[in-house]
Amino acid sequence: MNDVSKKSPGRPRSARSHQAMLRATLELLAEVGFEAMSIEAIATRAGIGKTTIYRRYSSKEELVADAIESMREEVLIPDTGNLWSDIDAIIENAAQITLNPLGRQTVAMIISSASSNAKFAEIYWTKYLQPRREAFAIVIERAKTRKEIQEDLDPGLVFDAMSGIMLYALIFPPTSETWKMYIRRALNLLLKGVSI
Repeated sequence: MNDVSKKSPGRPRSARSHQAMLRATLELLAEVGFEAMSIEAIATRAGIGKTTIYRRYSSKEELVADAIESMREEVLIPDTGNLWSDIDAIIENAAQITLNPLGRQTVAMIISSASSNAKFAEIYWTKYLQPRREAFAIVIERAKTRKEIQEDLDPGLVFDAMSGIMLYALIFPPTSETWKMYIRRALNLLLKGVSI
């Protein structure tokens, strides 16, 4: 048997194609939502063939999960030595991610898609929210160790409340102060009774 008849291992996967499909997925998620977007539309937007996507992903859900994963930069676990300085760093990070046109569109479509599709909601929870919730718990546990807050404070509940306040202020922006100042003031009100 000569070398010509041996099967080649295939074309190497292109990092550029992969980034293009992730970007196209996020853009379409923001524009039309999870239900309405298709693998074909993602491929067209990315300028690649559908087979390129199917070589990497077995389903739209899997691709969206990876795209969401790529959207979140390293999960921030600030350690300034002070609870409020840590919270300010978290608020600043959230502002950078969401306070731009694509960020706002993406958040709106994520909420819409998660409300109507349980599979998507599970993906978003696992890939995006849960890692942030776990990171926030570390910040709260450090504050407990420093005796800045009560020992029985539930970090998950505080994270959920903070997320709800952030989403509300994103949809209905405050008019008398910045988004970041509003979030901080709301959290201060929420945590007022928990300091030791």
